[in-house]
Amino acid sequence: MSRRSFLRVGFLGLGGLTLADHLSLKAQATEEGQATKDTAVILLWLGGGPSHIDMYDLKPDAPVEFRGEFKEIATNVSGIRISENLPLQARHMDKMSVIRSVTHTNAGHGMGTHWMMTGYVPTIEINDNLNPSCGSIVARMRGANAPRMPAYVCLPSPPPSANAAYLGVAHNPFSPGSDPNSAGFQVRDLRLSPRVDLDRFQNRRQLLKGIDNLRRDIDTQGTAEGYDRFYRDAFEIITSEHCRNAFDIHKEDPRLRDRYGRDSWGQSTLLARRLVEGGATYVTVNMGGWDTHSNNFQALKTSNLPRYDRAVAALLEDLHERGLNKKVLVISYGEFGRTPRINPQAGRDHWPGAMSVVMAGGGLKVGQIIGSTDPKAEYPKTRAVGPQDVLATMYHVLGINYRHEFHDAAQRPVPILNEGKVIEELI
Repeated sequence: MSRRSFLRVGFLGLGGLTLADHLSLKAQATEEGQATKDTAVILLWLGGGPSHIDMYDLKPDAPVEFRGEFKEIATNVSGIRISENLPLQARHMDKMSVIRSVTHTNAGHGMGTHWMMTGYVPTIEINDNLNPSCGSIVARMRGANAPRMPAYVCLPSPPPSANAAYLGVAHNPFSPGSDPNSAGFQVRDLRLSPRVDLDRFQNRRQLLKGIDNLRRDIDTQGTAEGYDRFYRDAFEIITSEHCRNAFDIHKEDPRLRDRYGRDSWGQSTLLARRLVEGGATYVTVNMGGWDTHSNNFQALKTSNLPRYDRAVAALLEDLHERGLNKKVLVISYGEFGRTPRINPQAGRDHWPGAMSVVMAGGGLKVGQIIGSTDPKAEYPKTRAVGPQDVLATMYHVLGINYRHEFHDAAQRPVPILNEGKVIEELI
């Protein structure tokens, strides 16, 4: 019987890797310059491209074919106005900042997503990673904030360009494999096989320990002892009550679950809060469905914006009530904005020329608008910000040196970001 068979329990054997293999690979990340700051990030990924001109950057004086159907409303910060379809966030503008002048030059979903997720733009339309995602970088440089917790999680499933590329599969995101909004939600890798109870699992561990003692007698380099540590850590995660509790959304007060919204976006956002509170370092909430080429206004006001508004407002309230707002950075964006000019199908198309990015918490300066766009929300008018600047600010909050270099598959040195700098107005 091989060593691997002892810990292949439940559904841990993903792609031929056991959890112990995963931990062993992660341990190779220990290197000079690794950050240790105890902060975390929740990224709300608005896949498809949210309409900046209908959310955070309305243009009420623009021609009707640009400004659309929605009106502005005041927020609790004097002078800042946002969409009437974000009334809950309007009450919490003092807890968030909006960068209205983010811009890049790629209107493809795959390439735009890769750029915003990694800081690097590919030359072809892709849905996987040529460079590591920011979550994978964080997993490599920081690891989890608490023992026996995954460092990087995607809920309910990973979006495109969320993987680790040349950093290796050990730094790909962990995903629960089901929707936190479902009544029967449970995490695939945190339970034993139905045929293996905890006592039997403990017996297997003791048998493994006995076999390892035979190898240890002839191991003069300490290899077996070091390798055993990864199996020990894997065992502790599988049997960790702390990790299981962090993923157990059913422990939350039903009234709080209602505040977040009884839908996939709301419950995934609530679970993200549970995970960062429990010790995860980077959690992406995958909120897809913003590609509104037709019926943009109907889709936004009846579906996307109410769900999104409720989840964001509840998260900001919850983090403040728990004293986590200084530790946890919340970021919200997609791969690009939407065309300010409305198309014949009452929709808006892909538009990388301007987009809005929300940042809240993480010790940043909030209650402000950074940058502006021209009168039709087509391009930045002041303070143009690129994808690398957004990511540099996030890495700064996490205490990660974003000029640190890795080596790709060809052993070429590649910095985490090859350009960009922290958005000074936020710090």
